[in-house]
Amino acid sequence: MTEYVILVDSNDNAIGTEEKVRCHLPDGKLHRAFTAVLFDKSGRLALARRDPAKMLWPGCWDGTFASHPRESETFVSSGQRRMPDELGISGTLEYMHKFEYHVPYKDIGSENEICGTLVGLTDAELKEMPGEIDGIRWVMPDELVDGIRSDPKIYCPWMLIALRLFGRSDAAVLERRADVLSAWTDTINDALDAAIAHHLLPDKWRIINEH
Repeated sequence: MTEYVILVDSNDNAIGTEEKVRCHLPDGKLHRAFTAVLFDKSGRLALARRDPAKMLWPGCWDGTFASHPRESETFVSSGQRRMPDELGISGTLEYMHKFEYHVPYKDIGSENEICGTLVGLTDAELKEMPGEIDGIRWVMPDELVDGIRSDPKIYCPWMLIALRLFGRSDAAVLERRADVLSAWTDTINDALDAAIAHHLLPDKWRIINEH
């Protein structure tokens, strides 16, 4: 079945739909997406390695999961719908922020998205779903910093941007989840900035809605 994504303007207003694959070609059109990051109660972040069959960034480390909303969905409802297919679990997500970015992947394709960032807490066992995720590992901030400094190109750019903008997210969510998220705001920004710069220029990404 052909999958369609929502085309948007630079303010995230829906302007139509297009085939998902066509939107990820080198000249792909701006469309709506989300990235979700799950933490456990000790503050560890679940990273997921993308399946080697993926068109873009195959075998690279991503946030916990990512996908595209349908026309009738919000960022949160789309994330909660996709969670069982991506991780084999269900759960609650909260909205953090959204950003626009455009980054090529070799000469194969590109990501040209307005991406909503979602966050959740879980103590469930995450599953590696064939076709989506090829590995899962839990990391603390210092472990992620060591990884991205060692080899930034194997970390997906949208995940790096999402974490970089944590400190500029919804203040109520940051306060409510401070016991888990405080270590992920500001303290790793220098490392994230350096890693993002390996993927795209500063004028190719921006936060859309500061709180």
